[in-house]
Amino acid sequence: MGKNGTVTGQVKWFDAAKGFGFIVADECKTDILLHANVLRSYGRNSIAGASRIEVRVQETERGCQATEIIKIELPATEAGLESIRAILGEGVITNPRPELQPARVKWFDRGKGFGFVNIFGSSEDIFVHMEVLHSCGLAELQPGEAVGVRTAEGPRGHMAWDVRVWDQAIDEKD
Repeated sequence: MGKNGTVTGQVKWFDAAKGFGFIVADECKTDILLHANVLRSYGRNSIAGASRIEVRVQETERGCQATEIIKIELPATEAGLESIRAILGEGVITNPRPELQPARVKWFDRGKGFGFVNIFGSSEDIFVHMEVLHSCGLAELQPGEAVGVRTAEGPRGHMAWDVRVWDQAIDEKD
């Protein structure tokens, strides 16, 4: 890998609270710093580990770092209603709705393992479980982040059984 250029690799990890993470380049297995500002410039607040990513890089005195994201491919996952039922329990989810609805993250606490979103135009809280996020290839959600969700009835009301980052949700609707 040269000092500057385009690199393809895999996200090693990203921590939104710390504001950075690392990519492992395919060609030379070196770590590339991915700063939250670069991710935000692409319209994201977080990215799941194992996501495939293409970035422009720059060599600095502290090492190689991403300066621009060109493309992100989320990791292949077992997302789907049956996999969520297997994780959370067979009778937990009923009356699933297949349509992807636009929503905004109200709050999400990674430590507690859950949070809530609101469908646009509604103040009703939709429960989001950490296991659902993981099955959809996501690590966490940030307050105010736009997402697409599919919902169902859970033991305490509506819950998401599928969550997509906004750009992925738009692509799926087209």
